[in-house]
Amino acid sequence: MLQPIISELSSMRIILASGSPRRKDVLSKIGLKFEVVPSTFEENLDKSLFNSAKDYAKETALKKAEEVAQRLQGANQPDLIIGADTVVVLGDTILEKPRDDEHAYEMLSQLNGSSHYVHTGVALLTPKRGDKTFGKVQFHETTEVKLADLSPEIIRAYVATGESLDKAGGYGIQEIGGTLVQSVSGDYFNVVGFPLHSFCKQLLQLLGKR
Repeated sequence: MLQPIISELSSMRIILASGSPRRKDVLSKIGLKFEVVPSTFEENLDKSLFNSAKDYAKETALKKAEEVAQRLQGANQPDLIIGADTVVVLGDTILEKPRDDEHAYEMLSQLNGSSHYVHTGVALLTPKRGDKTFGKVQFHETTEVKLADLSPEIIRAYVATGESLDKAGGYGIQEIGGTLVQSVSGDYFNVVGFPLHSFCKQLLQLLGKR
């Protein structure tokens, strides 16, 4: 989708405000040139203040991007800053990254054999275009995922791989955790951590190309 404007994008200073290797990999594979500047924003927003998990993820993504924008103010200010936040939701419960192996086991036991939703909020900031049209764009993507019926032994063995600890919901669909997933309805890349198609669509609109 971005091929018609890839040369224009290559001339821009684009910042990914995330240290996630999955997001970096997804964006690198579409030919986007960018720098990684992980946000230091503490993900401590009060979830009870938000009407939905989608709104919580979008606001967290915005805060991440804004923190990086503030740090990078100056002569070489970025043209575009990308912030993102992914959460897993089961019922009314928001599941983020587990604290430790036992917490990961508890999360996966909750998700076991049931459907849940993965929400990724994305914020696009264009500091050099600080007007109402180009200053800020926020959006989200939702994907439904169902884990298979897993025995406690399988869950323990998966947690022991160490894959769980830096992933919302305690699993990574693009790695060993993909063997736990029975079905996906929606954007696969959203479960990885970045809604690729929606991002491209929003970026084209932001730059006035669609």
